[in-house]
Amino acid sequence: MILTDAEILAHMDKGTIKIEPFDPTCLGSNSYDVHLGSMLAEYVDRELDAKKHNRIELYPIPDEGIVLEPDRLYLGVTEEYTETHAHVPFLEGKSSVGRLGIDIHATAGKGDIGFCNFWTLEISVKQSVRVYAGMPIGQLIYFAVEGTVINPYNAKSSAKYNDRTNAPVESMMWKNFPVDQQK
Repeated sequence: MILTDAEILAHMDKGTIKIEPFDPTCLGSNSYDVHLGSMLAEYVDRELDAKKHNRIELYPIPDEGIVLEPDRLYLGVTEEYTETHAHVPFLEGKSSVGRLGIDIHATAGKGDIGFCNFWTLEISVKQSVRVYAGMPIGQLIYFAVEGTVINPYNAKSSAKYNDRTNAPVESMMWKNFPVDQQK
């Protein structure tokens, strides 16, 4: 079951959903629009290694925007900090963004109960396109769950993305490998 606008607001009042900053005009009938933050990142090396901590370079999006190019991976971040304590959040691209040929996530559209952070976006484009900080980039949809959550994301010792930051975060896949296997 997907939460309606009224249910999203009710759960915000209860504290089980948090969106900061919150703008009531961004609340859809069953979603909340999120915006592109002011920073992008790209990996320093062209070849990435899943067993290695791949470094990124952060840079601000200037007021005049920035042109994204095909065949590159950009890491972006939402302007909004969110917390979800009783629902499964899904981040989907807005149709207007998709119609510009922008994909905002490669595979990581689903969050976990207990996710408390800004959302890192895995951005790719089909053709060159100029983007701007603060532009609507996606929408959060909240799914109700059945049963008790034993281990929420923010309580897991193995959670790799718990450190609160409003900057894009690189892949932490390398943490899944024993230290002796990391390069």
